[in-house]
Amino acid sequence: MKAIKPSLVILMLCMASSAYANIDAARAIESKTNAASTKSQTKVDQSAEAALTMKAEIEQLEEEVKNLAVYRDHLSRLVVNQNEEVTSINQQIQDIKETRQGVVPLMYKMLDGLKQIITDDKPIRHEQRLARLNKLDVMMSQADISDAEKYRRILEAYQIEMDYGTKLGVYQGQITVDADTSIEVDLLYLGRISLVARSLDGTRYWAWKDIDNGWQSVDSNQSSNIDKAFSIAHKQVAPSLITLPISAQLAVDQQPVTSNVITLTNVEQQ
Repeated sequence: MKAIKPSLVILMLCMASSAYANIDAARAIESKTNAASTKSQTKVDQSAEAALTMKAEIEQLEEEVKNLAVYRDHLSRLVVNQNEEVTSINQQIQDIKETRQGVVPLMYKMLDGLKQIITDDKPIRHEQRLARLNKLDVMMSQADISDAEKYRRILEAYQIEMDYGTKLGVYQGQITVDADTSIEVDLLYLGRISLVARSLDGTRYWAWKDIDNGWQSVDSNQSSNIDKAFSIAHKQVAPSLITLPISAQLAVDQQPVTSNVITLTNVEQQ
């Protein structure tokens, strides 16, 4: 075997050294490439995650925008409705002012009508009705009572006046008979058809005729009917047919009625 020349050995060593150097360089490049790829992939992942996050935020913002648009439209309708209510309230205030201007004179006219009714009517609970009317007159000048309450009380007084024309009632009072002689009696009225009086001892009877004739004595043959009417009014006996003197002059063809009694049944008690 021939001996290898030293120069050849050196060359081979150089070549081997160069090859190892190239491998190391390649490995370094590969390592750098892998590191760069990993870094790039990380950035891509981060960018994708950021993109997804931004997309979710955008979708949320879009939903909020839609909700805000709905809420804005809702508020707009509320504002329109409130403006309409303000207009309506202002109109109502104006109407109330006009109504009050018309109602107050009407109430005074109603009071005048009430006075006329009491003056022209039979003297049924006369003092009580005058006292009620006086209270209404005083009430009209009281500022602490609303116009609505004043109107209600006047209507209530009219209702009471209407009740006098439909009910049977009794009470005690004074009547003037025999040349301005006043006596205490029991009085009974049947609507506005009949108004009679009985002395407290139950021995004398009178019937109201009209403003001109006043109280007139009643025949003794009618006393039992009048006593029966008092018993019915006091709920001592059941309602039944009763016959009482008429206390009204009704016109038929401008002629006064000549009858002086009336027969009724199912008397409504007060």
